[in-house]
Amino acid sequence: MFAYTMTTHERPLDSVLEAVGRTPLVAVQAGPDSVPIYAKLESFNPGASVKDRIGVYMLETMLERGDVEPGGTVIEPTAGNTGIGFAIAARQLGLDAIFVVPERFSVEKQQLMAALGAEIINTPTDDGMGGAIDRAHQLAEELDDAVVPQQFANPLNTEAHYETTGPEIYEAVDGEVGAVVAGCGTAGTLMGIARYAREQDPDTYVGAVEPEGSLYGEFLDEPREEGEYKTEGIGTHNTDTNELFEPDLVDDVYAIPDERAQEELKRLAAEEGHLVASSAGAASVAARHVARKIDSGEIEAPHDSVVTVFPDSSERYLSKGIYRSFEEWAG
Repeated sequence: MFAYTMTTHERPLDSVLEAVGRTPLVAVQAGPDSVPIYAKLESFNPGASVKDRIGVYMLETMLERGDVEPGGTVIEPTAGNTGIGFAIAARQLGLDAIFVVPERFSVEKQQLMAALGAEIINTPTDDGMGGAIDRAHQLAEELDDAVVPQQFANPLNTEAHYETTGPEIYEAVDGEVGAVVAGCGTAGTLMGIARYAREQDPDTYVGAVEPEGSLYGEFLDEPREEGEYKTEGIGTHNTDTNELFEPDLVDDVYAIPDERAQEELKRLAAEEGHLVASSAGAASVAARHVARKIDSGEIEAPHDSVVTVFPDSSERYLSKGIYRSFEEWAG
């Protein structure tokens, strides 16, 4: 009989910030039997995404360093999840928060940021994240004691995952990690885990994941054709803004078509009970591919296992028809 267990903490917590991290690592059942795949379920964070980690870590560190004073303002260009993570941390740490969000991104995320006490400023979709970044810095210059954490460029983003996500993964599997495969938006998640992984074993295989139409592959001199993609939270249209990506830590970059990512997120829900979004679908497709290559001997890894990250929940994207037909979702 299946043994039901709850994710618990050993004591009552004083703040929601103490609930960030220590997320479950759960097997993905569709991989080869000889090469298990494990996914870090980041929707178990209080803000329901992996970005809660950088929200707490970056703001606490910036307060300690004096980059911003209590009562100051955090201004961040964000597609949503980072804003939610920063909003949770900001209010608990005595900071105000303003988020600059391109119009096309999830309405659910923007509503949640506002519910957490943040101010939302939208920028035109056509200006992309570059336009949001420019607007955030303009606002910071206009306000007293305001700071832009700059998740796309701030090493604290990577450090947060080096200090928390990586060690949690290794503790859960007794250090037996053969490959790390994860999506790259800012690239902080993968770079932090990869840096930690390579310190444990320099031969650990590292795969980056992007949507087809994204340009991350150019970092490894792989040909890419820029195009629009529906997968949110990962990918880039301008590698100049992705300062955290370290090509020396990455073996391959996998470009996953939107349609494959959506097929997989639907499969994960129907077959395995995972309510995850398109970035997780793309990560799962790539992780399964890497597991098969380890199984066949095409990839040499120090252990027969693959670890990936499911960054957030599909509930944030229901208004966009994430579970409908591909044509309805992509349209």
